[in-house]
Amino acid sequence: MIEDLKVVSATYQLYIADENGKEELMEQATEQAPLVWCQGEKMMLPAFEAAMAGKQVGDSFDFVLQPEEAYGEYLQEGLMDLPKTMFFNGDGEFDAERVYVGAIVPMNTVDGQIVKAQVCEVTDDQVTIDLNHPYAGEALHFTGTILDIRDVTEGELKAIRNPHHCGKCHGDCNDCEKDCNHCS
Repeated sequence: MIEDLKVVSATYQLYIADENGKEELMEQATEQAPLVWCQGEKMMLPAFEAAMAGKQVGDSFDFVLQPEEAYGEYLQEGLMDLPKTMFFNGDGEFDAERVYVGAIVPMNTVDGQIVKAQVCEVTDDQVTIDLNHPYAGEALHFTGTILDIRDVTEGELKAIRNPHHCGKCHGDCNDCEKDCNHCS
């Protein structure tokens, strides 16, 4: 049964309704490449985990998460116009290979977190980015089947809770390795 500290494998299909109400398949995981998560370790949306709690191997699921249970409402404040110079490469030129309409680019917040933003527009002097999650404002319809449930191993739990090995990293583990030599 799915409960905290169980590793779950499942097939799933994620549907989102288009502007006409017709559902469109956005993501899927198959038996050959299932979705795998550790229940209770914040790897999935809390409402997703709540919908899965108590299910058993072989159970099917079919539920909808409303925007407030998923990625929130779409916020206009998530759209930002930034100077094009912020996207210059090491040669002092605009990095057109990585920054183009539709590209996902990493951005640093004021507190040093790395977030992903989608490029919406590139003009002569600015780049418009969208910091909203791609599914913000959308109801998420999940269907699928539970394939396997097992106990998490100590090694898996350590890796989930401390993905940078040494507990001192706050970014790329390569940086940690250079700075503290505790990563393996």
